[in-house]
Amino acid sequence: MSRLTLTKLRKMKQQGEKIAMLTAYDASFAALLETAGVEALLVGDSLGMVVQGQESTLPVTMDDMVYHCQNVVRGSHRAFILADMPFMSYATPTQAVDNAARLMREGGAQMVKLEGGRLLRKTVEQLTTRGIPVCAHLGLLPQSVHRIGGYRVQGRQENSAQEIHEDAVILQQAGADMLILECVPARLGKEITQALEIPVISCGAGPDCNGQVLVLYDLLGISPGKPPSFSRNFLDGADSIPNAIQAYVSAVKKGQFPTLELSY
Repeated sequence: MSRLTLTKLRKMKQQGEKIAMLTAYDASFAALLETAGVEALLVGDSLGMVVQGQESTLPVTMDDMVYHCQNVVRGSHRAFILADMPFMSYATPTQAVDNAARLMREGGAQMVKLEGGRLLRKTVEQLTTRGIPVCAHLGLLPQSVHRIGGYRVQGRQENSAQEIHEDAVILQQAGADMLILECVPARLGKEITQALEIPVISCGAGPDCNGQVLVLYDLLGISPGKPPSFSRNFLDGADSIPNAIQAYVSAVKKGQFPTLELSY
C-alpha cells in the first residue's frame, strides 16, 4: 500500500473533498488514526506540551522530532506524514535545509512545517528548490507565543488580516505546497482558501478551508491544559477511541466540523 501524496491532496482540494488531519506522536495511534480514515498525520511539536508536559513547544528538539516521526512512520502505511520544524531549527536557510533533510532522511517525513510569514520566503525557496516539500503555518504561531503575548486569535483587525493574507500568497509563490491557518476568523480562512491553489488546513480557521487538523489529545479530551475553544471532545458520547476518531473524520468530510459556534 503506497502513501498518499501531495498530488492526491491537491486533487482533493480541486474536487472539493475535505482533508482530515490529526497530530500523531507514536506508532500505535498512527495505525489507529490511519485505519479510521485520517489522510494526513502531523508529527507536531505540540508533543512538548501533551507528551512531555512542557509549558510550551519551545523546548522540543530536533532529536525529539526525528524520534517521534520515526514512530509515526513505522505505525502507518498509507497516511501522508508531515513534521514540524522545532523552535530555532530554521533560523537561517542553510540551517533549515540541514534540519529538514534530517526529518525526511532519518524521520521519514514527506513534508516539513515552518511557522512564520514573508520573512521565511527565502527559506521556503531554498527548501523547495532542493526537493523538500513545505507546509507554511500562519495565524497564531505557538513558537512565537512570548512575542505575541499568549495564545490569542490573530487577524481580527483589517491590517493584520491583510498581512496574513499577503503572507499566504507570498509563501505559495515561494514554493509552499500546503498551508495551516491557526486561530484566525472564519471569514479570513475562507478568503485565503479561495485565493490559494495549495490545500489550506484549518486549525481554528473556520469550516471553509480544504481540511481540518486538531491536536489528538484535544479531540480525546485528555490534554493536560485547557483545550482551545475551536476544539471538540469527540470522545464525549463515543464508546471507544476508534469511534471517536471515526466521528471526527466523518464530521470533517461532511463539513459538520467545525460549527460556526466553534469558529471565530
